Amino acid sequence: MKRTVLAACLLLLSLQPLWAQHYEPNWASLNTRKIPGWFHEAKFGIFIHWGVYAVPSYAVVGPGGYSEWYWHNLRDTGSGTHAQVQAFHDKQYGKDFPYSGFEKQFNASLFDPAQWAEVFRRAGAKYVVLTSKHHEGYCLWNSPWADKAWGRPWHAVTGTPKRDLLGDLTAAVRKTGLRMGYYYSLYEWYNPLWLTDKQKYIKEVMQPEFKDLVTRYKPSVIFSDGEWELPDSLWHSPALLAWLYNESPVKNEIVVNDRWGSNTRGHNAASTYLTSEYGSGMEPGVVWEESRGIGQSYGYNRMENADDYKSSHDLLLALIDIVSRGGNLLLDIGPTADGRIPVIMQQRLIDMGRWLEINGEAIYGTESWQHTRQWSPGQQPSVKKASYMANYDITRMIQPSNEHAHIEMFFTRRNNNLYCIVPVYNKQLLLRNYTLPAGAKVSILGSQANIRVKQQGKDCVLDLSALHPGDLPQQLFVIKIAGA
Repeated sequence: MKRTVLAACLLLLSLQPLWAQHYEPNWASLNTRKIPGWFHEAKFGIFIHWGVYAVPSYAVVGPGGYSEWYWHNLRDTGSGTHAQVQAFHDKQYGKDFPYSGFEKQFNASLFDPAQWAEVFRRAGAKYVVLTSKHHEGYCLWNSPWADKAWGRPWHAVTGTPKRDLLGDLTAAVRKTGLRMGYYYSLYEWYNPLWLTDKQKYIKEVMQPEFKDLVTRYKPSVIFSDGEWELPDSLWHSPALLAWLYNESPVKNEIVVNDRWGSNTRGHNAASTYLTSEYGSGMEPGVVWEESRGIGQSYGYNRMENADDYKSSHDLLLALIDIVSRGGNLLLDIGPTADGRIPVIMQQRLIDMGRWLEINGEAIYGTESWQHTRQWSPGQQPSVKKASYMANYDITRMIQPSNEHAHIEMFFTRRNNNLYCIVPVYNKQLLLRNYTLPAGAKVSILGSQANIRVKQQGKDCVLDLSALHPGDLPQQLFVIKIAGA
């Protein structure tokens, strides 16, 4: 009898790995959980890059000139901007000044979370994503794992700010009615444990720290990053996401992106949204988000001047273009080390909010129409399709040119309403291959002006010639066809 029981136990032990493998979370099981609908409806979010890198706040200006990469560019002699960053560092701080020394100047002494949150509300954003921890490893909340791994105060509560920066902003943002989310870097460039034993770092730092962040602050979004050095299997991402989707306190609300391993970014999974970064974005049919700064850096870069910042008009144009193609815009700001949002950034956001107050119904909760845009006759300009640094210039595409066609209007739809977002005024607008439905009503959002409409063969003519100065609320205006 004992031999029979022993044999049965040995058989069960031999089968255990197969059983465990069968029940190990994988993408097939994760993807049965769909992305919560609120995210696709929100359309516009605010990204915030804030950390110790805000002290030197330096990068070589140009595409990819990210100031938050200061430490990496300083230490990595293979970096394309290492020489310039090293020269700046030596001149400003001295050759022997360590990056960790910047923490004493990251004081957040003027940080007013209520004022930040009010700017975001006035901007018309629906969610906020703060860098809880970038690749430098410095946490904006009380993370004992950070201090233990680094062997020094390396988070905002034990460090110089002596304040839970993440918690305070979270409370203020939620008070205005916006959703709160966090960027979280899986890896840390120079964390001693990461450099010596990656699996130990993952199990003893990354995983418990991540779960603490989620459990304590209950985010609506997780923007993961720093995933590219390991595949998802070595990050144990499927198991972490299974916890997030099934056991965490935000399992019904949480939305996550596609950056969970060197093999996951850019892959269309039903449970994650796709990301592009200073890219050309994507097309309808997937859930996606384009992120970019107002300037050319995510973190504050004091080397940028006014010409390096997008105008309010161009930022709105980017939002309109992205939404017409079914995406979200996550627009980044970089606060200063003492906790101020630069005034030029505040102004851009508030300008966007003024436009959205009038035209928001053409943005929030909309879907792509059968056509995302209408081109003028002629050869359409070539567009580089890339999710990263695509040099995609939507402003150029709306400008009339003898060399190429230009975009005459963008389209979105909601219920039985069609919205035609017009970037450049003309006395007559032609909706090509469109027949106005019987009983449809045509109006301009924010205006009482009447539009004369007539059918001209297969096309619908929108006659704006009777408009007077002041009839259009803004340069970018929206024609609404109700009952379309």
